[in-house]
Amino acid sequence: MVEDPLPGHEAYKGRLAIPYITPSGVVDIRFRSMNNEDPKYMGLIGAKTTMFNTQACFVAEKYICVTEGEFDCILMSNKTIHPTIGIPGASNYKSHYTRILDDYDIVIVLADGDAAGQEFGKKIARELSNVNIIAMPENEDVNSVITKMGVDWINERIGECVSP
Repeated sequence: MVEDPLPGHEAYKGRLAIPYITPSGVVDIRFRSMNNEDPKYMGLIGAKTTMFNTQACFVAEKYICVTEGEFDCILMSNKTIHPTIGIPGASNYKSHYTRILDDYDIVIVLADGDAAGQEFGKKIARELSNVNIIAMPENEDVNSVITKMGVDWINERIGECVSP
């Protein structure tokens, strides 16, 4: 949590700092509101939107999970054994991600239960032939599903996607 921001970064005070870490170090930091302030996410000025938790690409074997947002990805990485990357927002999927995700037998999109989340899943499915979409219940995301229903809800659905 940002408590004592640097000069010029006062807008990030009270927000959760989410570092984008790659093998070369921290390449970006995004800031998430923890008390429903708008905007929900803020980035550093001039930073380009990139894939979050890229190290999962190096440990995933048969399948990889994709979430809409860093926070859902963090929860998946901490509460499950499933390798997961995050795309920071439904509209931020870039076509070159397709080349990365095409290496896996199965890409599991954990789509938020809203129109943007459904379009996010469909967009990735149009780009790749190896996609399974797990739609979260209406108006829910990975975070709220894990909080309300438990991690088993997610694990069961992923298990259905990866079991022979």
